[in-house]
Amino acid sequence: MSLDPALRARIETLLSTNPVVLFLKGTPEAPQCGFSAKTAAAMDATGAAYAHVNVLADPEIREGIKVYGDWPTIPQLYIHGELVGGCDIVTQMAASGELHAALGVPAPDRTPPDITITDAAAEMLKSALANAGEGYALQIEVDKGFNARLQLAPVDSAAIATEAAGIRAQFDLVSAQRARGMTIDWADDARGKGLVIDNPNAPPKVINLTPAQAQARLQEGTLVIVDVRPSDERAQAPAPVDCRNFDDGVEEIEALPKDTPLAFLCQVGGRSAQAAEHFRALGFKQVYNIAGGLTAWV
Repeated sequence: MSLDPALRARIETLLSTNPVVLFLKGTPEAPQCGFSAKTAAAMDATGAAYAHVNVLADPEIREGIKVYGDWPTIPQLYIHGELVGGCDIVTQMAASGELHAALGVPAPDRTPPDITITDAAAEMLKSALANAGEGYALQIEVDKGFNARLQLAPVDSAAIATEAAGIRAQFDLVSAQRARGMTIDWADDARGKGLVIDNPNAPPKVINLTPAQAQARLQEGTLVIVDVRPSDERAQAPAPVDCRNFDDGVEEIEALPKDTPLAFLCQVGGRSAQAAEHFRALGFKQVYNIAGGLTAWV
């Protein structure tokens, strides 16, 4: 299949003006498939700057990039105009340190994380491992929102591994960094019944503010309020105070210093809660949701 010359020129311009380009489904902050999520996480873990193209928003690029590099799947990573590969290749390179070298950044820290597994949790996990049979370990994955996923997986000699309470826990490169200091406990109380994970690296939880509290903080100059509603909705029911918004995209707000106190506002508090969680996952340390939204305010 031949590539339209105009489309080829678009792709070549993208690659010539950006040293590193990741073509993926969605964005690094909100990937729309598991492979894109894993690839973006590997890239983010290197700390290197890179451009990204959401192929779901550009059907021509989505099909054209497959033809351009003779690579049938998405995501695809290009460095200095050369195709590196897709999810499996990028994550393998990240684990080995090859990706860091290709990007010109320091080699990754592969020091196994120190974690704690309580006796109660260890008893349950050892039972599960015994039932799984020989050659299984506890696989721990921690996503960018610091949500942990535990599963039993075959022992991987290439994984970053540590031992706690007689249990082998293994991690990919990104999860190992995010899991340092983690505690895994077993609960059977008001929290429910099951494993409970405490991760000291996780950003503080989103805190609810009443409209009165938000207004007082705004007047003190200790809060930035972001109205997440679209412009037409804001025009029909304006907020009673000055707010920032997402009219020009979220990037401007995302670029603020991570210690900026942010409070999110919508009509009743649902969309603002989702936005607050997004910014919490990005590492913002003071994130608030205005409970009840504009309806409660007025």
